[in-house]
Amino acid sequence: MFNSKFGSIPKFYVRAPGRVNIIGEHIDYCGYSVLPMAVEQDMLIAVEPVKTHTLCLSNTNPLYPDFSISANNIQIDKTKPLWYNYFLCGFKGIQEHFGLSNPAGMNCLVDGNIPPSSGLSSSSALVCCAGLVTLTMLGMNLSKVELAEICAKSERYIGTEGGGMDQSISFLAEEGTAKLIEFSPLRATDVKLPSGAVFVIANSCVEMNKAATSHFNIRVMECRLAAKLLAKYKGLQWDKVLQLEEVQGRLGISLEEMQAVTEDALHSEPYSQEEICRCLGISLEELRTQILSPNTQDVLIFKLYQRAKHVYSEAARVFQFKKICEEAPDNTVQLLGELMNQSHRSCRDMYECSCPELDQLVDICRKFGAEGSRLTGAGWGGCTVSIVPADKLSSFLASVSEAYYQRSGRNLAPEKESLFATKPGGGALVFLEA
Repeated sequence: MFNSKFGSIPKFYVRAPGRVNIIGEHIDYCGYSVLPMAVEQDMLIAVEPVKTHTLCLSNTNPLYPDFSISANNIQIDKTKPLWYNYFLCGFKGIQEHFGLSNPAGMNCLVDGNIPPSSGLSSSSALVCCAGLVTLTMLGMNLSKVELAEICAKSERYIGTEGGGMDQSISFLAEEGTAKLIEFSPLRATDVKLPSGAVFVIANSCVEMNKAATSHFNIRVMECRLAAKLLAKYKGLQWDKVLQLEEVQGRLGISLEEMQAVTEDALHSEPYSQEEICRCLGISLEELRTQILSPNTQDVLIFKLYQRAKHVYSEAARVFQFKKICEEAPDNTVQLLGELMNQSHRSCRDMYECSCPELDQLVDICRKFGAEGSRLTGAGWGGCTVSIVPADKLSSFLASVSEAYYQRSGRNLAPEKESLFATKPGGGALVFLEA
C-alpha cells in the first residue's frame, strides 16, 4: 500500500502500543502513580525520508483523509482533533526539543488496530509513534524517559491537559509485566500480575474523544482548584500549588489523612467561581486569567470535594494493588478485584466520568465471572477492564458477548476490537526494512 501511495518503499517502521490502565484513573495529572500495562494492539508507521521539506501523511483507514504540510511551519488546530494533528504533536515536540529550524520531510503511512476513542490510548500511541519516527529520521538519540516526557508535553498542543501516563507506558512497557509509573521524576517499576487470572477489555461502543469535549479538562481544573483551596486551608503557599499530590507532600501526611483534611476543608456542594475567589482572596479576573485554562473559563460550577476525595482514595488503591501483587496471598485475585470495583464506584459517583453503558457493561462482567471490573481510560465511554480467573475465561467471553453486544444489537466490531483478553505487551520500537 505504501508503494501505491508514494511510489516507493519505506526505509523503516515504528510501532507504539496502546495501553490499559488497570487501576489509578484520573490521578496522573494530579501527580500520583498509576498502574497501566501496554496492550498488544498498536499504532504502526511506515516511513520514507524525502529531500523536500514536506510531511505527507496517509492512513490505511479510508475514514482518515490524507494530509500534507510544510515541515517548517507546523500549526496544530486545537479546535479540531483530526487524526493527523496527533502525528504533528509528536513531530513538533521533537523538532522543538532539538531547536530545528529547517527539518527534512517524509512520507508516512499510518496503520493501527487500537479501537479509536475507546480509552485504550490510540491518540497517545500515535503521538509517541510520531515522536519516535521523527527522532529516528533525524538520527538523534534520547532515552525512553526523555521521549515519554517530550511526547506527554507535546500532546498538550492539541488541548488535552493530560498527565503523562499514556506516553510513559508506551515507551517504558516491557512484555510480561505491568508497570507502576511514578512522576517527578518519571520512573517505572515492574508489577507482576497474578498468574491465575487474565485481564479482559470490553468496549462499550460509546466513543469518547478527550480533545473533542471539555469533560476531561474541567476535571483537571477542578483538581487544581481543590489543591489550591486545600493548601490555603492548611496555611501553605497556595498560589504555587498545582497538583493535589503537592498538598500531601508539603504536609507530609498519609493519603488517608488527606481524605480527612478534604472532609474538613471542602464542602460537598458545588463551588461557584465567586465562592472560589472569596476562598482564595482573588478577583474573578485573576481566577480566569491566571488559574483557569482558556477552555474552562466559562464553567460556572466546580465540584472540588468529590474530585479530591476520588483522587486521594484512588491513589491509595494503586499502592494497595501493588502491595497485594507483591505479597501474593491465596485470595490475590479477589482482593485485586475488590480494589477495581471500588475504583469504578469512585469514578462513577465521585468523579462522574462513567456513563450508563459503562455501568451496564461493568455489571454484566461481574455477573458472568469477573472478580472486579471498572472503566479504564478517561471514561464517558470507551472500555472496561476486568480481572477474570483464567479457568472462567471462555465462558466469560461467550456470556458477555451475548449479554452486552448481541442482545442489544450493538454494532459488534470484529471480536478482537470489542472484547478480548490481553497480556502485558512491549513498548515502542523501531525496525528497519530487511
